[in-house]
Amino acid sequence: MRHVIALDVGGTGMKAALVGAEGQLLYRARRATGRERGPDAVVDGILDFAAELSAHGERQLGEPAAAAGVAVPGIVDETHGIAAYAANLGWRDVPLRELLGRRLDGIPVALGHDVRTGGLAEGRIGAGRGADRFLFVPLGTGIAGAIGLDGRVEAGAHGFAGEIGHIVVRPGGSPCPCGQHGCLERYASAAAVSEAWAAACGDPAADAADCAKAVTSGDPNAVRVWQDAVDALADGLVTALTLLDPRILIIGGGLAEAGETLFSPLRDAVRRRVTFQKLPSIVPAALGDTAGCLGAGLLAWDLLTTTDPSEVTA
Repeated sequence: MRHVIALDVGGTGMKAALVGAEGQLLYRARRATGRERGPDAVVDGILDFAAELSAHGERQLGEPAAAAGVAVPGIVDETHGIAAYAANLGWRDVPLRELLGRRLDGIPVALGHDVRTGGLAEGRIGAGRGADRFLFVPLGTGIAGAIGLDGRVEAGAHGFAGEIGHIVVRPGGSPCPCGQHGCLERYASAAAVSEAWAAACGDPAADAADCAKAVTSGDPNAVRVWQDAVDALADGLVTALTLLDPRILIIGGGLAEAGETLFSPLRDAVRRRVTFQKLPSIVPAALGDTAGCLGAGLLAWDLLTTTDPSEVTA
């Protein structure tokens, strides 16, 4: 059966799959990234994992994989297949596409940014299916974004498109590791909500999920912390939709798991802020933690249907 290899590399773990032509997950596996052993060991682990997936596919599906796609964190030069920078993996200028192609007997390999790759899957086969323009925003440790245009995701001239977490929503506010002050992700990421709620409730182990539960029970401190995050998020999203005019706005990541505790006040907050802008549909992501793998699989299949591999980006 014809299939491709899909790898989603995170800071602590790797998710992988063999993906069929219709997007079906034919086989799934997980493995620790092994970053505690250093950046070279992480690369070796990815290559070994990919080789094992290749062997499993040939054994169980009757033929070798036709292509491979891999999603990685950090800055990615998709055109040249280089993982340019990933602080949590200790990477600088890792020629991952070349290394994987060599290990996998020369099959074509696509490389994508993790959030853009997940956004590609959400846009094509997830919550944004059928939309010609979408914006995918996962709210996790930080906040990033994927700008969807007619079935592809825009990487930008230098690979930085979609970094809406670094829109300044509170000028002169909290310092951000990026060097600015008042960035959106310092107020509305799951990590930011966790930090604010831990301080408010006096429990250093409390997190954003605990805050959401306290909101539903009517805790006034939780409601304040949550509303502050929602207001900051709405400010950032209105800036983004003013520039991009998406038809659908897809919210994912850990904070979105709060469901209507997040979406109901967020929709209201965005609605109050728009003037001339067209209000997009604001919906939860549909694919969960499979989005990265599915997106990597889509990148791999795209390699097999284009005459110019440099056009396959996410």
